[in-house]
Amino acid sequence: MTSVAEKTTVESAPEPPATARKVSAWARRAPLLPALVFMIIVTQLPFVATLVISFMDWNAYYPDERGFAGFDNFVRVFTDVNMRDAVWTTILLTVGVVLISLLLGLGIALLLDRKFRGRGAVRTMMIAPFLVVPVAAALIWKHALYNPEYGLFNGALTWVWGLFGSDNPPQPDWISNMPLWAVIFSLVWQWTPFMMLILLAGLQGRPLDVIEAARIDGANGWQIFRSMTLPHLRQYLELGALLGSIYIVQNFDAVFTITSGGLGTANLPYTIYQIFYQAHDYGRASAAAVVVVIGTIIIATFALRTVSSLFKEESGR
Repeated sequence: MTSVAEKTTVESAPEPPATARKVSAWARRAPLLPALVFMIIVTQLPFVATLVISFMDWNAYYPDERGFAGFDNFVRVFTDVNMRDAVWTTILLTVGVVLISLLLGLGIALLLDRKFRGRGAVRTMMIAPFLVVPVAAALIWKHALYNPEYGLFNGALTWVWGLFGSDNPPQPDWISNMPLWAVIFSLVWQWTPFMMLILLAGLQGRPLDVIEAARIDGANGWQIFRSMTLPHLRQYLELGALLGSIYIVQNFDAVFTITSGGLGTANLPYTIYQIFYQAHDYGRASAAAVVVVIGTIIIATFALRTVSSLFKEESGR
C-alpha cells in the first residue's frame, strides 16, 4: 500500500513549466497544420479575392475603366430585373425539389423501415441515384428520358396508346413544355435518396416500446404516425430540408445541362455564370456570388443548430 508520504509527494509534484506545456500543445497540433493551411488556401483565399473584386468596377470589355466601385455592384445586384427573376427561379426550384424529395423520401423510408426479405439490397439500390455524378444524372434525364424522339417517357406513351389501339400517341417535348419542372424532376430523382437516408435514420431511433404500448391501447397506424412518428421526425425533416436547400440553391449542373438557363430556368448560379463568362463583368458577378455565399451561410447556421440539437437529444437518452 502507498504510504501517506508517497501520496503527498505525488500530489505535490511540480507542474511542468509553461514552455514545456506549449511545446506539448504544438506537438499535438502540428499534424493538423498542413490540412489547415490547405483549407485556407483552397477556400478562404478565393473568397477573400472574390470579396475584393466585388467592390471593384471590373469589366474585361472596358479594361481602362477598372477602379473602386464601392457598393455599386451590390446595388446593381439587388435592383437588376434579371437578378430578381433568378432569385425567384432559385426559390421555386429549391422549394419544389426539397418538398417533393422530402415527401417521397418519407414514404420510401416508412416502407424500408419494415422488415422484408431483401431489404438490404433494396436500400442499396434506392441510394444509387444520389451517387450518380450530377452532370451524368442531368444528361440521363435530358437524353434518355425527356428526348421527344427516342426518350423513355414518349416511348412509354406510345406503348400505352398502342394498348388502346391508337396510332397517334402524343409525343410532347417535355423540356420545352415544362422547362422548370423538367429540372425539378431530375433533381428530385437524385435528392430523394438523401432525404430517405436522413428520415430512415430518424425512424431507427423511435422508442419502439412506447409505440407498442400505443398499439396495445388501441391506436391505429395513422394515429401512431400522426401523434408519435411525425413529431419524432420533425427535426430530421428540418435537417433534410436545410441540407437540401444548401446544395440546391447552389445547383448549376442540372440547369446548365438540361435547359442551358433558357425558358425561364436561369437560377442564381447560372446567372452568375452568365455575368462572369459571357458579360465578363467580374465585379458584379463577384458581388452576386458573395450574396449567395452569405445566404448559404445563414442556411448552414440553422442546419448546424438542428444537428447539434439532435446530438444533444441522442446523448440525453
